[in-house]
Amino acid sequence: MINAIYGKKIGMTQIFNEDDRVVPVTVIQAEPNTICQVKTKDSDGYEAVQLGFGAIKEKKVNKPMAGHFAKQGTAPTRYLREVRVENAGEYKVGDQQTVAAFAETKKVDVTGTSKGKGFAGVMKRYGFRGGPGGHGAHFHRAPGSVGQCATPSRVFKGLKLPGHMGVDTVTVKNLEVVRIDEEQNLILVKGAIPGGKNGVVRVRMA
Repeated sequence: MINAIYGKKIGMTQIFNEDDRVVPVTVIQAEPNTICQVKTKDSDGYEAVQLGFGAIKEKKVNKPMAGHFAKQGTAPTRYLREVRVENAGEYKVGDQQTVAAFAETKKVDVTGTSKGKGFAGVMKRYGFRGGPGGHGAHFHRAPGSVGQCATPSRVFKGLKLPGHMGVDTVTVKNLEVVRIDEEQNLILVKGAIPGGKNGVVRVRMA
């Protein structure tokens, strides 16, 4: 069984549940994912299926990818992603994974790429307290002392310092599935998920 589907984050809204309570939801558009390749232990050393999604014109596909799609006999897609499965031999190229597979699913794990924040200091990036705001202080938003004395006379790797913030792979687990719309290929999950609008996300059965 393929336990995941890929789609795009449309945005957030709110709906009313059966108890007339407002529920904040994120709308994910998960068009049918087409199996573009089947990988088995005999051929590739592991069991997986390659899912393609997002329609694209043939002229916009480069030659290596055009050859890949032609060899498999599938229509070109904008995105290709792999999903591990237990027995890939059960699936055929051209089969589709749709939101209908999540009809009975109560919880999902959603993985996406977080929004980029550019270069950020330690207060914004890691929540450092910072220094005093007044009384003649000259230490405000800097990270402070980061190294040791003569031994080892260097700064250790992995220290929390200013740098590029965001654009990380983030997974939010056990999100409640509020509604499945098979006609419009929509999955509504309770709460927020990583990334901005139109960001590619993976929805996996928890």
